[in-house]
Amino acid sequence: MNKKVLQTDVLIIGSGIAGITAALELAENKNLKIVLITRTKEPGESNTKYAQGGIVGKSDDDDALREDIIKAGAGLCNPKAVDILVKEGPKLVSEFLIKKLGIKFSTDIKGKLLFTKESAHSSPRILHAQDSTGEVIEEKLIKAVMSCKNIKFFNQHTLIDILTFPHHASDALVVYDEIICIGAYVFDQVNKQVKTILAKKTVLATGGLGQIFLRTVNCKGARGDGLAAASRAGAEIINAEYIQFHPTAFYHRDIKNFLISEAVRGEGAKLRNKKGKAFLKKCDPREELAPRDIVARCIYDEILNKDQNYVLLDLAPYMTPGYIKRRFPKIYKTCFKYGVDITKEPIPVTPSAHYFCGGVKVDQWGRTTIFNLYAVGEVSCTGVHGANRLASTSLLECLVWGKRCASHILRNLGKQDISLSEVLPWHGVGKPDEEVDPALIAQDWMIIKSTMWNYVGIVRTQKRLQRAVSDLNYLKHRIEKFYKETRINDELIGLRNGIEIALIVAEAALRNKKSMGCHFRKN
Repeated sequence: MNKKVLQTDVLIIGSGIAGITAALELAENKNLKIVLITRTKEPGESNTKYAQGGIVGKSDDDDALREDIIKAGAGLCNPKAVDILVKEGPKLVSEFLIKKLGIKFSTDIKGKLLFTKESAHSSPRILHAQDSTGEVIEEKLIKAVMSCKNIKFFNQHTLIDILTFPHHASDALVVYDEIICIGAYVFDQVNKQVKTILAKKTVLATGGLGQIFLRTVNCKGARGDGLAAASRAGAEIINAEYIQFHPTAFYHRDIKNFLISEAVRGEGAKLRNKKGKAFLKKCDPREELAPRDIVARCIYDEILNKDQNYVLLDLAPYMTPGYIKRRFPKIYKTCFKYGVDITKEPIPVTPSAHYFCGGVKVDQWGRTTIFNLYAVGEVSCTGVHGANRLASTSLLECLVWGKRCASHILRNLGKQDISLSEVLPWHGVGKPDEEVDPALIAQDWMIIKSTMWNYVGIVRTQKRLQRAVSDLNYLKHRIEKFYKETRINDELIGLRNGIEIALIVAEAALRNKKSMGCHFRKN
């Protein structure tokens, strides 16, 4: 299966805002060769596409924005990273997204940009494109990257493992050298072959890990591929226990991952239980505008204590039908399609796994602890989000570190003349004729998702976490055996990564005895 070898200057793995921003910045050097891969069939399928709310687009008061970020992050934010975001972020939105890419954010009738307010923000500073902000941004990014002649874009290519010396070196004496990234093994889903991609610099931009939970608003590919590969390669992973659960995902049997934007509450919508009673005040005086972790836990308790599956988010009494349709057209159309007219009735909602605040540890330029390996976006941990992300700062972080990563690479590309003879060939796993049994894949995923949701979810306890680690360890041995005895494909790679990431999160949560932000331990 190891039939193809590619050599490039920079390999970027992931096609969301972080990866594509890095690619576009690098492509300004016309002599640079860039390979960009994504595991999905549709080039723009990523968590970026599903970001409804918006992006912090201005900072009239840097100190206030900085304070909001650190408060939401429960004081665990990296001050240096927060300063970088505050100083560089809004300017990049203007220069890169608006002026360079031509993205049109929502405006008033006079053409003036509209800024909205979301939970834990002290002022309206968030730009949006109605309720499809991420989709609008992603479309422009894909169009731009497709027009760059020095970027080769490969879809349906799945990361198997990061190539590193000394681990993948044919020369045993390399064991004495510093660990260095030289590219990746990648599975070509269409041709069913493994490719070796050698690169001077490699950038992980593979997104989050929401799919390890039973309920998530993440895209199907958010299964922790990059994080698992980085961990196997020896990169340092930090803050893995901090998983943010969005308070309001649409509760409906026929649609599993539709988010009801936080901007809905920011614009005045109220949460009620099934009897129509408000309940948030008992958890926080800010009620609907409290940080996400507090709102999510309050909803979780209400659902658990009142023996119900969901609560209600009501827009109709607080906004006119015309305003609802103009401001939230995608939410209106999607809910209406599934039998809920949000101009007349409340939306059934429940918390859902949303954002990973931890990740591969990186510095101010996106450098990991492995030389020549960078990580940007949700797979990375810059420290901006601390223990709990402030709304609408994630797209901004992707933008800032995508650009900073590219800037560092352009200044430090150097030489890395590695020939294929120096690299161990992909050793292969499984029996060539043994196809993956989809029933086994489905059952193993269900165990992972249920275990994580019930034991490592919104509210955690010592016994739940101990049970999770024990059960997941047992399952990991079975999945490793499955992986080694079966012909490789995208689903099997994802399952292997899913169990590894679930264990990383569960073990981190078990180690951390202190409740903080979105890591909440009861008793």
